[in-house]
Amino acid sequence: MLTKKQRDLLVFIHQRLSEDDVPPSFEEMKDALGLKSKSGIHRLISGLEERGYIQRLPHRARALEITRLPEGMKKDNQNAGSASPANQDNPNFDQIPLYGKIAAGTPIAAIADEGEFVQVPPGFGGSGELYALTIEGDSMINAGIYDSDIVVIQRCDSAENGTIIVALVDDEEATLKRLRRAGGKIVLEPENDDYEPRILEPNRVKVQGKLVSLMRSYN
Repeated sequence: MLTKKQRDLLVFIHQRLSEDDVPPSFEEMKDALGLKSKSGIHRLISGLEERGYIQRLPHRARALEITRLPEGMKKDNQNAGSASPANQDNPNFDQIPLYGKIAAGTPIAAIADEGEFVQVPPGFGGSGELYALTIEGDSMINAGIYDSDIVVIQRCDSAENGTIIVALVDDEEATLKRLRRAGGKIVLEPENDDYEPRILEPNRVKVQGKLVSLMRSYN
């Protein structure tokens, strides 16, 4: 999964190559991303190279070649950097990674959709590291969370009682539930009377983040 800075740099390089077939200099990349030093650009370039998005061409100064683009980015210059098929880039908005679907009913394995992003207004999700998930299921409807909603999650590894969290069960099942602790157990509570709470040993549950915002499309 690309970080926001890695994706921003890839978009910038792609746009420059689309315009005049000449890669930007490290100084131009630094200024475009608002970094204080070129060492940060070197790290981003190395990360993109390790993930197979770019290739450095030997025996040529500052020669870079884009070998692949994340899903949701068009090859043509007009749509370069599109955050997702449903969103156009807005420079005034923040982009956060969309990791895939998470069950709000029966737990399912978390799905990582590499390269997908959603746009949110600045401060929409508060501070900290954020990511987004698409809800699948109806077990949280009493909390106003419906199937196909997109929830914004603040990454954390602990949470207070009553918090709606992303819980990873047995290192393989991810679910969105309300956290309760009772009698030395972890209780993952649904918000739908048709579902039963799951009572688990603490060592079976890892907190992956807490709910901070929600987005919904009306069709």
